[in-house]
Amino acid sequence: MSLDIFAKCNNFLAASKLKEMNVYPYFHRVESAQGPEIIVNGKKKIIVCSNNYLGLANHPKVIESSIKAAKKYGTSCTGSRLLNGSNDLHEKVEKKFAKFVDKEDAILFTTGHHSNLGALSCLVGKGETFITDKLDHASIIDGCRLSFGDMSRFRHNNMEDLERQLIKNKDTGMLIVVDGIFSMEGDIANLPEISKLAKKYGARIFVDEAHSLGVIGENGKGTGSHFNLEKEVDILMATASKSLASIGGFIASSAKIVDFIKHNARTMIFTASLPPSCVSAIDTALDLLITEPERRINLLKNAKTMKEAFRSLGFNTNNSDSPIIPLTVGTDEIAFKMWKYLFDEGIFASPVVTPAVPEGQAIIRTSFMATHSQKHLEFTIEKFKKVGKILGII
Repeated sequence: MSLDIFAKCNNFLAASKLKEMNVYPYFHRVESAQGPEIIVNGKKKIIVCSNNYLGLANHPKVIESSIKAAKKYGTSCTGSRLLNGSNDLHEKVEKKFAKFVDKEDAILFTTGHHSNLGALSCLVGKGETFITDKLDHASIIDGCRLSFGDMSRFRHNNMEDLERQLIKNKDTGMLIVVDGIFSMEGDIANLPEISKLAKKYGARIFVDEAHSLGVIGENGKGTGSHFNLEKEVDILMATASKSLASIGGFIASSAKIVDFIKHNARTMIFTASLPPSCVSAIDTALDLLITEPERRINLLKNAKTMKEAFRSLGFNTNNSDSPIIPLTVGTDEIAFKMWKYLFDEGIFASPVVTPAVPEGQAIIRTSFMATHSQKHLEFTIEKFKKVGKILGII
């Protein structure tokens, strides 16, 4: 008799146990725009886990441009970019983005996840190797696994271990793939050393700028610009769902590389294109990113304020060097309890537990926006102090 393929579903109890304990933190219904304050299940909360870094997701100009595009082009392109799904808005924003990040060309995918999945899976083939940071985003790992290439992983931001992996694979074509800002840790890839090692061993560099675009570098251009190493980054990926207030993902590189990806990435060829309303939102958000630098300045100011406050209270913020500030709190159970206490106090944060982090090193992930006011920050500090003391973390 064969085993029931759905047995694992029937035996999945993790979520139901958290619900029974009244500490289930996922899939809560948000009933408002993603500003610094949101309505969750009918109650107002200050959100400190949003990726709306520049506060553009509810900007009137972004909303207006999205509405105008929907009226002109309808709600869907109804097909893939390869066939009938490309329009002039896609091409316009691709050219604008490529120019912004100082690359020859760019291609816009329907999601950021699809960008990494599609580009990585077609770029590295048999006899070639990905060299990835162990804390790279899941979409990077998924893209590597879907390719026919091999994958070697190095310890997080550990340049000695990176060199070991490069030496081990030096007889193959190699692509080093790293996050610019790591989404859970909040630290920045050591691009200066990575670029030196890439040159030494003949490897190419791919940087995922999902959390660094609009945040670091000249005018928010990302990690390459932050270190003045734009030319050393062969391929740049960036999502539109964070600083660019929409959804989608860009791959930017040389014209030849972009053309290859455009005609070989399965997530481009077999996925319906991004709706015009979303593309127009990206276009306007990119303009605002460039013309309103005060947003990025305020974002970094808020991040500095919160990092200093958390550290002064005694929280462990690890090596965060960005608006993403993780607080290591201990066991998964403590993280879930802390999330619930904060939620009840009016703070919406994110617990991150195993296997996303090592056992016993669960975190409360916080991230801040340009539009958080001083009152928002003071309220947040007050509540974290209260809850941290209740749980004995500080």
